Order: sequence, then structure tokens, then C-alpha cells
Amino acid sequence: MASDDLNGLTILASSKQVYPASPDHARLETFPNRYPERHYIIRFDCPEFTSVCPITGQPDFARITITYVPNLKCIESKSLKLYLFSYRNLGMFHEEITNRVLDDIVTACAPRWARVLGTMNPRGGIGIKVLAEFSEPGFNKPSMGQAI
Repeated sequence: MASDDLNGLTILASSKQVYPASPDHARLETFPNRYPERHYIIRFDCPEFTSVCPITGQPDFARITITYVPNLKCIESKSLKLYLFSYRNLGMFHEEITNRVLDDIVTACAPRWARVLGTMNPRGGIGIKVLAEFSEPGFNKPSMGQAI
């Protein structure tokens, strides 16, 4: 991979950690997929996701799992970590969080297929799972996803 392909990775290259205040201020960085002719799956497991209830302000804890089949770009993991961290003090319902993460992933890297699963820890005795998917027109959902 040419070094020019990596010039846009400013977050990974920075030794100074800057935490964005919200997803609107965060940036998902990408790098070129070296195997765009191959359908393969990338999965990010983020077990320490936090946000707050938009009504009560109480903390919410969750596991966010992002699975996608890249096209021309891949998501850089440090920028993803900081992006997800930006939800920490944001009041938002679980359903909106999961769909917003999917929309931002799709905008950032234009994958062939993507899925975001939000598994929210129980509050008040009820756990919530929210699953959102995207597929580019004509792309069949991968069956190999159970392997990882």
C-alpha cells in the first residue's frame, strides 16, 4: 500500500488524544481496501459503549457490534473508538444510536453490506437489542458471517 493511501489517517498518526464532544464532531477515517475484488467480513466488537438516557440522564451501557463487507474503503479502528466514545454524554435512545452508527459507517466507507447490533445492558429489568442493516442494491447478505 502506498504511503499516499494512508495520508488521511490523521487520528491514528496523532500522539495527542482528542475526544470529540459528539458524533457530529467525530470523524470516521478510512483507508483503501487492498482486496476490493474479494467479499470478506470485518467485525468490530465494542463491549464498553456508553451513552445516557435522553429523558433521565442516567448512564446506559451496551455492546456495539459492527459487521461489514468492505467495498473500496475500510474503517480505521482508532477513529472508530473515538467516534463511539463521542456518544458517552449524549442523550439518545438505543434505537436511534444503532441506526445512527449504521448511517455513519455507510457514509464513511460505502460498504457492500453492513450490520450494527446494539446490545443494551438491562435497565429496570429489561435488556434491549437493536439490529440495523444496510445492503447495496443487488448485494446478497453474506452467509459466512457466522464464522467470526
